[in-house]
Amino acid sequence: MGRLDKLKEIRVQVSDFDYQLPEHLIAQQPLPDRDASRMLVLDRASATFEDRLFRDFPSFTRPTDCLVFNDTRVFPSRLYGRRENGTGRVEIFLTKQITANTWHALVRPGKKMRTGERVMIADDLRAEILGRGDHGERVVRLDAQGDLFEVLEKVGHMPLPPYIRRPDTEADRTRYQTVFAQNRGSVAAPTAGLHFTPEILARCQGEQTRVTLHVGLGTFQPLHSETVEENVLHEESFIVPPAAVEAMDRAHRVIAIGTTSVRAIESDPSRPTTRLFLYPGAKFHRTGAMLTNFHLPKSSLLMLVCAFAGTDLTLAAYRHAVKENYRFFSYGDCMLIL
Repeated sequence: MGRLDKLKEIRVQVSDFDYQLPEHLIAQQPLPDRDASRMLVLDRASATFEDRLFRDFPSFTRPTDCLVFNDTRVFPSRLYGRRENGTGRVEIFLTKQITANTWHALVRPGKKMRTGERVMIADDLRAEILGRGDHGERVVRLDAQGDLFEVLEKVGHMPLPPYIRRPDTEADRTRYQTVFAQNRGSVAAPTAGLHFTPEILARCQGEQTRVTLHVGLGTFQPLHSETVEENVLHEESFIVPPAAVEAMDRAHRVIAIGTTSVRAIESDPSRPTTRLFLYPGAKFHRTGAMLTNFHLPKSSLLMLVCAFAGTDLTLAAYRHAVKENYRFFSYGDCMLIL
């Protein structure tokens, strides 16, 4: 057997990160209270886990901790309109801003929307398809009357993920947003942060700091190759301010709130974007503990959790969560990994 054959033999398969999830466990609505979620606490040292409530989270923090939150803000990035010379309904999901008026976007129906076609979204907003990107993406130009983001706030829809099988509502504009959201730019919420209330934040011990990672396709895109190593994530913009670096340096333990915070603090802070893909075998240089929601099977986020907690222990915890009827994904319950 040659060296190349041996390398192929040890490659990790995406299918190794699969688990069975009954559809009824996918949370379709947020709970009435943000902090009412359940929390599965996983201890890496003892390889054990226990059922708790998220309201217990502050009791796991210490005065010497640094809690790192992603303060990105979700904007209404899903648009609905009609083709300029027809009646067909078109969905445009903005994924990343290129210039002031041009964006990468996912468009439905993608095959029918050719370069040069225009979409009427509202009286003060139109879109034109400028070209094609990878994996079905399009480049679109938005022509708005007035400030673009003010128009998007008025006519856009909150970008609920596809496993939430209902239209977005006015309530989602608040609940699909963390209470500490500040810097606009995400097309998906940093969901571990959704559980926090001002009261819970006040009860947490240690220092609290903020980073920004604008969640885009790099976080939630499907993996297209069968082997983990062959997959490359989309770039996502991020900022780790010097004050956050100093706070983490002072701490005995850094608790990252969400996988997006993990990816931000484990990336090179001198760069404006990251493609960091953490899977088993990766080294964590800053993250000492992690709060995270439950993630989709065979996703890059589940692989990140497996890299931090170990694949066998993580998947055992997921099976336990399924057995105990935890609520999964964006509006679901959470897991604290110590």
